[in-house]
Amino acid sequence: MTNSKVTSILFAGVGGQGILRASDILCMVMMEAGFDVKKSEVHGMAQRGGCVTSHVRYGEKVFSPLAETGSIQTLVSFEKMEALRYLKFLREDASIILNTEEIYPPAVNMGDMPYPNDIIGFLENHYEKVIAIDAVSIAQKSGNAKAANVVLLGALSSLMDIHKSVWESVIRKSFPQKLVKLNLDAFQMGITA
Repeated sequence: MTNSKVTSILFAGVGGQGILRASDILCMVMMEAGFDVKKSEVHGMAQRGGCVTSHVRYGEKVFSPLAETGSIQTLVSFEKMEALRYLKFLREDASIILNTEEIYPPAVNMGDMPYPNDIIGFLENHYEKVIAIDAVSIAQKSGNAKAANVVLLGALSSLMDIHKSVWESVIRKSFPQKLVKLNLDAFQMGITA
């Protein structure tokens, strides 16, 4: 039985993209906002460029860290093709935030399979809200391409009813002092992307 007062967000991407850091930040934001939060992560072959996912669920009371198939309200895909892997988890009215970065899996690199065409068009035909952004280029403007995960958090925050000051407070606590401004800038750029 699904608790209708629980919101489920799925982060998906490839190892090294900062998925787990982003999900940690989201969990801290939701705890500071007064919610019960549960998180689950899978990072099997992450060090070899494999798939990484993290479920973040929050609400008044959350009993399970894993979302049921068909219950995710928002998918944040850090790599374009990774969005396709997790569509079965999404509700029909789900929102998708999609980083347009393409990281080819081994089968594509070896020429065994093509990288799928028009992923954005496919998603837009099946989901009402698809936000496609080049998070890496935006992060480079803030000073470091590795802040793409924080750009995506900025885009996610624009869909949520959590005051910006809560996000900024958590970002300040999540990075060494020398990286705080860069990440705050990346977050702001994600909001307006």
